Amino acid sequence: MYFTDRGIEELEERRGQDQVSMAWLAGRLRDFVDLNPEFETPIERLATWLARLDDEED
Repeated sequence: MYFTDRGIEELEERRGQDQVSMAWLAGRLRDFVDLNPEFETPIERLATWLARLDDEED
């Protein structure tokens, strides 16, 4: 496990059974960037990657 996986592991343990909409997730990502503007670029890259996942499967 990579060091960065700890947050992912915690998310899965705490919220793994939750169901959320993409609109809800987008709102939380915006909130995070508003509070942590230095992370805007990686959050934008993550959001773009998530948005285009289906494009890569074709």
